[in-house]
Amino acid sequence: MTFFFFAADTYMDSVLHQLQFSLSITGPICLMLVLGVIFKRFGLINDNFIEIGSKLVFKVTLPAMLFVSIVASEHDFSAASGFINYGVVASILFFIFTYMSVSVLFKSSPDQGVLIQGGFRANTGIIGIAYVANAYGSQGVALAALYVAITTFIYNVQAVICLSPKGATSASQAAKMMGRTLTKNPLIISIVLGMLFYLLSIPVPNVVIDAGNYLSKMTLPLALLCTGGSLDFSLMRKEKGPSWFASSYKLIVAPVFITLGAYFVGFRG
Repeated sequence: MTFFFFAADTYMDSVLHQLQFSLSITGPICLMLVLGVIFKRFGLINDNFIEIGSKLVFKVTLPAMLFVSIVASEHDFSAASGFINYGVVASILFFIFTYMSVSVLFKSSPDQGVLIQGGFRANTGIIGIAYVANAYGSQGVALAALYVAITTFIYNVQAVICLSPKGATSASQAAKMMGRTLTKNPLIISIVLGMLFYLLSIPVPNVVIDAGNYLSKMTLPLALLCTGGSLDFSLMRKEKGPSWFASSYKLIVAPVFITLGAYFVGFRG
């Protein structure tokens, strides 16, 4: 009996520790999103701030964060190959699953492509990076940058597939469209440059690293405030079926399926 109570106490301690750790990672992110909603409601930020702030994050501060994370810390990129390979396969499989689900559940909808993209496309560039930064620091962000680069490419391919009307775009046109999109994407450019500087051991002046760190520290607070401020819950009330479908697939179905899949193939920790 004593052993039973000891085992139960140990299990509860482990559960509470995991819960505390999870809250320490997700809590600040959720709070910043809520603050974005509140600030927008009280007029402290407006649509113009959100538009300019989001543009600043996408074109300047987030690329700076990814570049500095790659060049300014030591990491073993080969150790992340299994994780990246799994992410690629999982993203493709979930896209197929979402595509088939929309085809069955919304046969006559003219917005099938939008629903598919809303259901499968995750916000790895902001929310995902925020989770990784809170949990693993700059080394984790550097490894996550590779995942962001590859999934950005995959998402662009999938977006062309689901948003282009059937027969309206040839394979060569689609390839050119994706090429233009990717070569102009600031995240892809910063990650590629960071990898080149890191692999070729090109020195980066301290003044550049310091300036990059200043910009990096702006990224997540500004991005999360803008994301929270851009949330419009009234739209979910207007288009209940499609909105709830896309939201539930993105926020519930995808995390559950992909996390369970990762567990079954051997990922731990």
